[in-house]
Amino acid sequence: MKTVNDIRKIVTIIALLLAGFGYAQDSGKAKALLDEVYQKVKGYDNIYVDFKYALNNKAENIRQETRGDVTIQGNKYLFNYLGATKIFDGNKVVTIIPENEEVVIESPDVEEDNAITPSKMLTFYREGYNYSWDKQENVRGRQIQYIKLVPIDTNAEMKEILLGIDAQTKHIYDLIQTGKNGTKTTITVNSFKTDQPLSGNLFKFNAKKYEDEGYYIIEQ
Repeated sequence: MKTVNDIRKIVTIIALLLAGFGYAQDSGKAKALLDEVYQKVKGYDNIYVDFKYALNNKAENIRQETRGDVTIQGNKYLFNYLGATKIFDGNKVVTIIPENEEVVIESPDVEEDNAITPSKMLTFYREGYNYSWDKQENVRGRQIQYIKLVPIDTNAEMKEILLGIDAQTKHIYDLIQTGKNGTKTTITVNSFKTDQPLSGNLFKFNAKKYEDEGYYIIEQ
């Protein structure tokens, strides 16, 4: 059974991917590259990302792989993952979980402190991480430059993040997050589209539709 917290966790990780558009803290090449990515993406009206999500922990013999997608316009977003949908219309966060026939409606400030909000999407890395230039890889003809991010907080559950950036397009290619418990989470961008035609109702929640379908709606 899925829970709102399960959805929040993956939203936070996806936001880490998108947050690569934020600023680096050092004054070296890492900052310059991330600034280029940020300035380019800031000019888009909207962003659509289709991604692959993989979680591995060899010690615990855990391997999970799935996909999802997210559409962002300004401070609004629509996120689909594991059959669940999360919508932010600028005022309320709505999490729709068909498996449970449940909808949770809450204000952004009700969410956990470490959960991403639209206001953090492009600025997550402005504080809390040290940055360094890392490896470069050739991925099917694409030069992917990695930036390593290490949390300043020594008590953080995360050990490090490798953020892969396409050197030519200046778009994020992947994010590899390693936890202190050995869990490695990899987000790989399958498709990155910008300035798509969007429905005016895309970020609107139709409560009556779900009430008619027998969903249990919780408003916090």
